[in-house]
Amino acid sequence: MSAHESMEHAEHAEHASGVNKNIALLIAVIALFLALSETLGKGAQTESISKNVEASNLWAFFQAKSIRRTVVQSVSDQARLSLGVMGDDAAKAALQKQIDDWQKTAARYRSEPETGEGSEQLSERAKRAEEERDLAMAKYHHFEVASAAFQIGIVLASATIITGMIALAWISGLLALTGIAFTAIGLFAPHAVHLM
Repeated sequence: MSAHESMEHAEHAEHASGVNKNIALLIAVIALFLALSETLGKGAQTESISKNVEASNLWAFFQAKSIRRTVVQSVSDQARLSLGVMGDDAAKAALQKQIDDWQKTAARYRSEPETGEGSEQLSERAKRAEEERDLAMAKYHHFEVASAAFQIGIVLASATIITGMIALAWISGLLALTGIAFTAIGLFAPHAVHLM
């Protein structure tokens, strides 16, 4: 090998080394964004599960209150029918007082704004939890798409180092931009793009 050929070989190796450093930097940046989207996705998934459990619990509580209200209302209605056949005024008055108490209890089971545990309030709280769950799920789906784009981008950038095909690095960069876009959508406008 002549000195000129050696010099060209060294220049080519130095150029390849510089390109590889740039690709390695690209991989590191994409990996950083991948870690961010994965963390955000896990948080959104956890929030979705938590809100789903909360909504289920609230709907179960709503059903229990509705059943209690129905039972109390039925007993009250049955007792009201008994009033007409009672002859003793004291017993009638006592039964009427009990009927009034049952009616108040049934009304409280329907609406209890001070505690937020009436069936109307429980229904509103459950619907809010469902909306929060759906929002968290929408975020999660966007973060998952972003993570997939970042992962594929890392693979293609790695393949660039092995093959020397710079086109793969450009595709990797475009995938990174796609991942960043989906991460931003997940953060700021999760209902803007419907994935699932």
